[in-house]
Amino acid sequence: MSGPHTLTVDAGTGDLRAADHRLRALADELTLDEGWFGCTHLVRGDRPRVALSFSAPSRSLLSTVRQRLADRGYEVSPGAPDAVGRAVLYPGVARLTGTVTVAEVLSASAIVRVAVLGEPGPPPPDRRLVTRDHVRPEWRGGELVLAAMPAAGGTLVPFEVPDPTPCCADH
Repeated sequence: MSGPHTLTVDAGTGDLRAADHRLRALADELTLDEGWFGCTHLVRGDRPRVALSFSAPSRSLLSTVRQRLADRGYEVSPGAPDAVGRAVLYPGVARLTGTVTVAEVLSASAIVRVAVLGEPGPPPPDRRLVTRDHVRPEWRGGELVLAAMPAAGGTLVPFEVPDPTPCCADH
């Protein structure tokens, strides 16, 4: 994850889409700025769910947010549930809209690497990424990495689609 100033929120969500919405709503309510990271984490076990984590730029900011969340009735615990969160809120996310180059992704956001499925090595900096306004990188080995896949015209798209079709939707 993104540092020692992290907390986990059990927001009672069961799927990624609902967790994204809850995370963004909480970030807006708490007026979290560009320096924050907000991630989703799949929690398995006796009560499968999607937990949220927030990482603050400082301990004092995290303490304030922890108290505000607890006052709203959320179950809050220190640290992150795991080291592989899926980032929804991170520095630069607002600039990753439309079509951008790989170089722009890396310079304008907290993402440090783009990994293209089925391709060895990193993509060239001038390769275009059609964001679909939905860029969800994941923490891998302490780095925020965006998984992408080849698309039409030599472009890339983020691996995660904004509106996935639920399993068995046609049944």
